[in-house]
Amino acid sequence: MVSIGAVVRRIRAYSGQFLLLAALTLVATLVISGVPRIVNAHAEQGLRAHLGAAPAQQRDVTYSTGPLLAKSDGYSPVAARQRDLATLEAGMPPVVRGLVEQRWFTAETAASRLSGPDLAAKNLLVHLGLRTVSGIETAGTLVEGRWPADASEDQPVQVALAVDVARKLNLRLGSRLTVAPPETPEPLPPLRVAVVGLFQPRDAADGFWDGLPPLLRAVEPVGDGEPFIAVGVVDGAVLNRQAADGWTMSFSWRYRMGADGIDVRELDQVIDGVQQLTREAEGRNIVQGLDIPLGEFAAEVDSARTVLGVIAAGVLATLAGLVVLAAGLLVRRRRSEFTLLRARGGAATTSAGRSLTEALLVVPPAGALGWLVGGLAPGAPGGTLWFAVAATVLVALALPVATLVASRGGAGRRDLIRSRPSARRLTVEAGLLVLAGLAVVLLRRRGLTPGEVDPLLVSVPVLLAVAAAVVAMRLYPWPLRLVSRLAARARGSVAFLGTARAGRSVVAVPLVVVVLAIATAAFCAVTAAGIEASRDRAASRVVPADALILGDRIAPDTGAELERLPGVRAASPVLYEAGQRLAKDAIGTETRLGGVTVLMVDGPALARIVRESGVDVTVPAALLAPAGGGGPLPAVVSPAVAAELADAGLDGSAFVSAQGQRYEFRVAGQAESFPLLRAESSRFVVLPWQSLPRRDYAAVPTGFLVAGDDLDGEALRRAGDAGQSRFQTGGAVTGRERPRGVELLTFADTRRQVGEGGANGVLAFGFTAGAAGGMALGLLAIAFTVLAGARERGQVLSRLRTLGLSRRQWRGLLLVELVPLVGVSVVTGALVGTVLPLLLTPVLGLSAFTDGVEVRVAFEPGLAAAVVALGALALGFAVAVEALNNRRMRLGEVLRLGEEN
Repeated sequence: MVSIGAVVRRIRAYSGQFLLLAALTLVATLVISGVPRIVNAHAEQGLRAHLGAAPAQQRDVTYSTGPLLAKSDGYSPVAARQRDLATLEAGMPPVVRGLVEQRWFTAETAASRLSGPDLAAKNLLVHLGLRTVSGIETAGTLVEGRWPADASEDQPVQVALAVDVARKLNLRLGSRLTVAPPETPEPLPPLRVAVVGLFQPRDAADGFWDGLPPLLRAVEPVGDGEPFIAVGVVDGAVLNRQAADGWTMSFSWRYRMGADGIDVRELDQVIDGVQQLTREAEGRNIVQGLDIPLGEFAAEVDSARTVLGVIAAGVLATLAGLVVLAAGLLVRRRRSEFTLLRARGGAATTSAGRSLTEALLVVPPAGALGWLVGGLAPGAPGGTLWFAVAATVLVALALPVATLVASRGGAGRRDLIRSRPSARRLTVEAGLLVLAGLAVVLLRRRGLTPGEVDPLLVSVPVLLAVAAAVVAMRLYPWPLRLVSRLAARARGSVAFLGTARAGRSVVAVPLVVVVLAIATAAFCAVTAAGIEASRDRAASRVVPADALILGDRIAPDTGAELERLPGVRAASPVLYEAGQRLAKDAIGTETRLGGVTVLMVDGPALARIVRESGVDVTVPAALLAPAGGGGPLPAVVSPAVAAELADAGLDGSAFVSAQGQRYEFRVAGQAESFPLLRAESSRFVVLPWQSLPRRDYAAVPTGFLVAGDDLDGEALRRAGDAGQSRFQTGGAVTGRERPRGVELLTFADTRRQVGEGGANGVLAFGFTAGAAGGMALGLLAIAFTVLAGARERGQVLSRLRTLGLSRRQWRGLLLVELVPLVGVSVVTGALVGTVLPLLLTPVLGLSAFTDGVEVRVAFEPGLAAAVVALGALALGFAVAVEALNNRRMRLGEVLRLGEEN
């Protein structure tokens, strides 16, 4: 019969050790319960930001019809079609239907010839379509007049126009117009129209105004004799009458989707539901781009969860090791109690049963408390209840298992003998090394499915860390023994005694735990540094300078204007043209090869820009050719273009067009990618601007690279706009309208965009928590190591103090004894954490966080300094723990209390 009171008294007697076991249980269940919630919260926040940054039209699902003859008696075709707005939404999959935030219905006529005195005054040819749009009164603001209403049949149809459309077409409030009817078997009278209102959008970029033809502007003619295309807003009743008269109508139903209705745990179901809409359009045309940003985000989340699985495996394995250390420490403190039980006739299971009873009173409540505290974290639950239950059960069983193992061993002082590992243990360790190697090879060959908790993936880091710890455990005593022999010949006893004790210490489990913890922290630090460096390369691929100005054609003297601006150190022109054809000769003989993108850069100037800006870009030597050289231009081309030119025998001389001029070039180098080009560009030719031959019409820049400090973005933009205007108005033929403003990209903004949004918050949380948790658990494991040998060291210290050992010498002895263990543990863990990214990065899909740039992990000099600092911190922590423990134990009483004299 088990007495609960006796169990409680034993727990109180060893309250410190049981409290430690309960704390580890609480931390484990807290991690299992709370971390998935925090990850889901970061993912939901990232999804809202990701969809918010996507263009509005990409978040819309639009159903539409072609021109229909909606003529029918006795009902309103526009109202009937508008009721389909709710019908179509009701037919959506539930996961998609919950995303709908806004909805709009549109009905319109085809554009027909428009005439009137105001148009004739400017000799304008215009076709006008009539459209009714639900919600336009909310999305638009009247500048003049009123919104259209229904009018009697003898009155002109009331129409409202966008302010820019009216200005472009020379129309105003009160303009009277005539719309030609469509061709029908029975001729229809023309439709009289009056402009009763002019409006402008509240927010032109909110996506409400998307549609073809657009409401907010008149479409320019594409050639001579072609009309302007414009759209006017009318009341729905007008279209009902036109349909009754035989006018054809087109209808569309548009739904704006929002991120607030998306459960990040059901992201795959949402994507499947959106794609299901396309398959079930029921005869209507459907346009949607929602699955694209959702798919991009899902790829990032899957990759982030894969990385988090690796980190979680390291953290939980470290916690498991700490539980083993805590259970072993508790059993060691109670070894005399269990020995007495055996001496009184108790079986080995008696002690184990007593330990299990005690564990059941301590561990489950701690596990439940950790689960409840973790449940307070923000975010949706991760469905990890059974994992928490399993962890609690395993911790509860750790104590009785440790008791059984301890009952089979002797009570002698193992630090006084040099133990030799048994053949069974050596076989297990060798098998562990082989298993770790096979797991790495299998993982690299097989790959993995991102987003899933792959048992092989999460086991590889743990296996490698344990294998490395085993190797270190077997190797590090050998140099210590050599040092001990040398110390024996020297004066003083501190070095000899410290190295002798360190060489004989049994540190298998503590060493493994510390290596696991430090390896997890190092993996997080090294991988995060590799991702940051890859993001820098991704940003420099888009903007290989401090700033980039892009436009149509910019006057060449703009470079000098830019260099006179405050903070600008250098400016270099670039020319970009896509869709150019390769030719065999100067007259343009077709090569029948695919189109290419042509990029012209001033090689020496680009090298200076790159150097001044400090970006990670290498300018190929072929583009640094000096000016004035004859023959074909040395060009850097993509491998696909190089292969095609070589097969055609044109790699030594081929021609490519740029701005209407043909330039002869030869293949002088190849590159998989090049700055200023899109990541997916696989067909390009890069020419050196400084080597271009003289032509009647010189190449005109389409952009400028700028290097400088504290750049004024508005000043750069004004200089670029002025350069465009000078080029357009400086020739014999000038443009009709002011050119579109230049686009200004800065490296800082581009770099920030690459590193923000999406699932980057999830990844950042994982790396931060993994690095901090790994270091904290590593220090805790070192503290356990110190406490595990505290009684034996206390006895040795008491004897040595009676022989005249000073307090300073005692600290030196402790340092000499702990430095090998701490140093080997930290260095081994750091090496494993550095090697892990090299092995795992190819299968983790981290390029989803670097704009498609491959993540390359390299040695960071700061890692060596961090390892030294962490080792010093760990050593200082170990000495502090030892000093605190000795003060609590009162070293003068250790010899009287100890029974192992």
